[in-house]
Amino acid sequence: AESSGMLLAIRRAPPLALRLLASRGRGVATTVSPGSFVLSAEVAGALAGQRRGGGEAVVALESTIISHGMPYPQNLETARAVEAAVRTRGAVPATIAILDGRVHIGCSDADLERVARLGHKAKKTGARDLPLVIAKGGNGATTVSGTMWLAHMA
Repeated sequence: AESSGMLLAIRRAPPLALRLLASRGRGVATTVSPGSFVLSAEVAGALAGQRRGGGEAVVALESTIISHGMPYPQNLETARAVEAAVRTRGAVPATIAILDGRVHIGCSDADLERVARLGHKAKKTGARDLPLVIAKGGNGATTVSGTMWLAHMA
């Protein structure tokens, strides 16, 4: 499917396999193994409900602000506060980060703390950086472009 100049495709591949297939000017085409995604139970439930015609809204949240935007522990406190604000408005927060090469859609509190403590050790990961970070089994904090791409894929 073509979306905003970026070709998106999912193929069955070994876990953590992410290959750069082609470069297309503004975007890249990649394949992402379904085993590369970890959805929180809360996010999975909301998405399942949406597929059945109901379900809560899911709000994708980037994680670069946690790792690169402010020092620990303020970054963790802010991330928790933002997720709480989303929940009080009846939606499900889905903070997105890459931990050990696996894409987390909806981070647990332990995941949030890990991203917060990693700080600048987590790679600032935009859409173009996803193949490298995932294939290398790295840790990445998603930018808006990376967050939107991964949210679409989930």
